[in-house]
Amino acid sequence: MDMGFGGALGADWRRVVSDDLADWLTYALGTAPTDHALYQRALTHGSQGAANYERLEFLGDRVLGLTIAEWLYERFPNEAEGALSKRLNALVSGTVCADIARDLALATHLRLGKQARDDGAFDSDNVLGDAVEALIGALYLDHGLAAARGAVRKLWASRIERDVRAPQHPKSALQEWAAAHQRRPPEYAIVERSGPHHAPRFTVKVTIGKLAEAVAEGTSKQEAETAAAAALLTQLESGR
Repeated sequence: MDMGFGGALGADWRRVVSDDLADWLTYALGTAPTDHALYQRALTHGSQGAANYERLEFLGDRVLGLTIAEWLYERFPNEAEGALSKRLNALVSGTVCADIARDLALATHLRLGKQARDDGAFDSDNVLGDAVEALIGALYLDHGLAAARGAVRKLWASRIERDVRAPQHPKSALQEWAAAHQRRPPEYAIVERSGPHHAPRFTVKVTIGKLAEAVAEGTSKQEAETAAAAALLTQLESGR
């Protein structure tokens, strides 16, 4: 009987996977994990069952908000509350959290149910942003506020200044464009799926209400959506 890779190596395989996750967490958060179960839960989507990241995301959201607020208070001592609030809201947005997740290749460590995977949850701003906050919550519980503060300052370093912004993912940038122009959020739809099972091609159309649309192809649904978002953003910004 074919036991598969995991079955053949048994405990050794699980140790390799665990070590790989620990190395990635140390790189991503700047601190080696001690309670691995916390971080595994932080990377587990609700489609996998009750033991998911939702409670840790709730905690991490508050830790992130406090940490960023403290940092802004120190960094901009002459700014009024209103200006600080605008900075805070921008920095803790789901879009920024999702961009940070993409910078870290967090999606490769997400644990998703089959339907969620098929729906492209590993490239969803909501899912990626929630997972980043859940990891912050896990780090806070594992190592305390000082470690969480250090991780946030490391990950958000290029974003703390108003005029210093890391390159945005096209889907995030398109979503922000729509919000800034008081338009409906972008909607993505698969137009066609072709090619063999092992080498599929996806054609995706993205629309912003009746304002504009763009179509693009990719080797995955997510790649096609990203290409379509980039094409539509270019079209909108050029005024065509």
